[in-house]
Amino acid sequence: MRFISEDIEKYCKDYSVNDTDLLKELSKTTWETEEIPQMLSGSLVGGLLQMLIKISGAEHILEIGMFTGYSALKMAEALPEHGKVHSCELMEKHVKTATAWFEKSNINHKIIIHQGEAVKTLEEFQAGSFDLMFVDADKVNYPEYYRKGTTLLKQGGIAVFDNMLWSGTVLNPNDDDAKALRETAELIKNNHRLEPLLLPVRDGVMIYRKLK
Repeated sequence: MRFISEDIEKYCKDYSVNDTDLLKELSKTTWETEEIPQMLSGSLVGGLLQMLIKISGAEHILEIGMFTGYSALKMAEALPEHGKVHSCELMEKHVKTATAWFEKSNINHKIIIHQGEAVKTLEEFQAGSFDLMFVDADKVNYPEYYRKGTTLLKQGGIAVFDNMLWSGTVLNPNDDDAKALRETAELIKNNHRLEPLLLPVRDGVMIYRKLK
């Protein structure tokens, strides 16, 4: 299911900041070589992340789900020189692929990879460690990423969850992924300490700010 036409999506990209040549190459290669290239967050979501980082002044970022490294690089570009992206990724294949791309950049030092189950990795961080969190990983664990990740955000911190519409199946969820995404949306909406906004960008982007 597409929420906007390809022409409209292209129009939006044409009037947005362009990717660097390295990110364009990374994206192209991902679409040519990966079995499920749709896992790539894409330039519109990536551009949104960069904008949020720059507006908020975020310096410490938590990423759950790295895939081939596009979003990590995109966010690292927007960080100050001393900023860091802590990226969690389970699959060794993706870690190797992303690492190779990071090493081609001049901002490799801003990205720290944590390989393993993200649910366990999150326990290694202290509460209030991050300014921004981006989640684009296995959907069935979204409720747990929400619970643990929100604790790791500073007061005023921002969270971004990708794929929150799941091609519209969240309206009448029948599978585990859609049910988990719907549950996550309910948890966020019902938490009075959060200020949420769900946008129909790409496959649905949920943004919330931690008030306290």
